[in-house]
Amino acid sequence: MELRQLRYFVHVVELGSMGQAAQRLGVVTSALSQQISRLESELSTRLLQRTSTGVVPTDAGLAFWRQAQLALRHADDAARAARTARLSGHVSVGMAPSTLSVMGPPFMLAMRERYPDIRLHLVESLSGNLATMIGARQLDLAVLFQLEPGQRWSVVPLLEERLFVIARPDQPGLPTTDPVHLEALDGLPLILPSNAHGLRAVLNAAFARSERALNVVAEIDGLAVLMDAVRAGLGATIQPGAAVARHLGEPGEPLVLIEIADAGVRRPNLLVSLSDDELSPAGLAARSVLDSVARGLVTAGRWPGATLHKS
Repeated sequence: MELRQLRYFVHVVELGSMGQAAQRLGVVTSALSQQISRLESELSTRLLQRTSTGVVPTDAGLAFWRQAQLALRHADDAARAARTARLSGHVSVGMAPSTLSVMGPPFMLAMRERYPDIRLHLVESLSGNLATMIGARQLDLAVLFQLEPGQRWSVVPLLEERLFVIARPDQPGLPTTDPVHLEALDGLPLILPSNAHGLRAVLNAAFARSERALNVVAEIDGLAVLMDAVRAGLGATIQPGAAVARHLGEPGEPLVLIEIADAGVRRPNLLVSLSDDELSPAGLAARSVLDSVARGLVTAGRWPGATLHKS
């Protein structure tokens, strides 16, 4: 039995005519009659009696009509409640500067479209700081690059980012091959985040494995200032493609990207949140949207160097 059949039957009884009911419902009379016949077959009883002036309900049809009206009212009330009782609340989300630069605006737009009554609080900070804030319950969820040991968090591997040498084309010491191996970066003056940054830990470990030394000429923890220094020709940097995703292809953008070919030079992105039993409904909704937005950006080619996690 379908709600459609109940609506058809109620209209026929109220109007006393198959033709008028079909016109009101915007269907052909034969289709309406067929649905009524199926309803009578399912109930194994006659609901309508044909007369010379139209149709009238039988005793069974009259009893069914009263209950059908009630069922339709309940269904309409349920649909109305679903439309009006929108999810609300507050959720705090943390991202590193490079991640926020590519994900921030699309995530905010998606949240506004899907959950306009949820108040969103975005926090930009280093991955390590964001992990501390989740542990202190100051954040509901965040995109992190590494996990803190011993934490009972919900963790979803999201994607993996390849890293690039980013510099002006006239930067002295810039390799001429693309992709490039770490061994070709000897002597290249680098502007990098400090050792507190998760990206710096990845680079320190990679260069140690290759028995090469980083030639760090400056340390800047703010992404915008770091990239301005690179654009000014003060040195090159090593960053994921997200660091310049918003500016790639813009007129006047002076930077080039050279992919690092070494397999170990990758940055994982993990969607980390409080455990599911601690996360609010607003937090659960935001986590789903964040995952969806990230995957959409990668699939659409709007996250340079990013590859979705295989799971």
